[in-house]
Amino acid sequence: MTKYSLVGDVGGTNCRLALCALDSGEISQAQTFSGLDFDSLEAVVRQYLESQHQDVEDACIAIACPITGDWVAMTNHTWAFSIAEMKKNLGLQHLEVINDFTAVSMAIPMLKPSDLLQFGGKSPLEGKPAVIYGAGTGLGVAHLIHADQRWLSLPGEGGHVDFAPNSEEEDSILEQLRTEIGHVSAERILSGPGLVNLYRAIVKTDQRQPENYAPKDVTRLALEDNLDCRRALSLFCVIMGRFGGNLALNMGTFGGVYIAGGIVPRFLEFFKASGFRAAFEDKGRFKDYLRDIPVYLITHDQPGLLGAGAYLRQSIGMII
Repeated sequence: MTKYSLVGDVGGTNCRLALCALDSGEISQAQTFSGLDFDSLEAVVRQYLESQHQDVEDACIAIACPITGDWVAMTNHTWAFSIAEMKKNLGLQHLEVINDFTAVSMAIPMLKPSDLLQFGGKSPLEGKPAVIYGAGTGLGVAHLIHADQRWLSLPGEGGHVDFAPNSEEEDSILEQLRTEIGHVSAERILSGPGLVNLYRAIVKTDQRQPENYAPKDVTRLALEDNLDCRRALSLFCVIMGRFGGNLALNMGTFGGVYIAGGIVPRFLEFFKASGFRAAFEDKGRFKDYLRDIPVYLITHDQPGLLGAGAYLRQSIGMII
């Protein structure tokens, strides 16, 4: 009889919960809840478990904020809780709460070829580090290494490093954004709000007044050949490439560079034809170093849940 655990992927708006088969890691019974409809994460979990009629003892929940101890306070939500208290209240034997990009990185060993779309490079080298990054509401980053038959995720706040321009156009973007927001991190550009920042900076640099667009407007209009929005989206792809190349250099990620997040799939054909890969390899004397490193877009629809399951299974002694 299959034993199930609970897995979750909690963002600033939505909370996704599912069951994970402990023997195989297979995800099932996934449901998405609006975080606005519940006073606490515990209330969402309780409702979900009551609907599943499964004897669940183990759980792993990935959440979009730093995890530094027992007390968890979400960055973009009012939810805050004690891990130990929630574990007790829900009657769980084992509860892991991890960063959302820790979970996404732990999905990498579980992904099938059909879950990936490759952008250049050769095949990943077994045993070498990998890195994953993704643009959505923010910019997440995590590295992944394999040691002593265990996958170790190295999360951090890499999305908040300084934006590093590498062209006159990018210099002007930085200058414009610095006057508006002060410190310009990579996330200020490589995210949904960042795409709007790019558009606004391009228009203002030309001494014009930008429209009040949302990220989806910039993407849609770029695909309809609006010149300003197309420039913004093209630059977004190039900077995604530069940033990914920087990550690859940091740890020699010959195990692959992986892109997650909800933004890139919205303009996939545009991305394929963009300057992404050329910018990824544009590292001067180290261009040859990066040439063979593969870059993949994750097309699996729930990598956070898949990775939370992998993390949990490994934490209870299973080899994945």
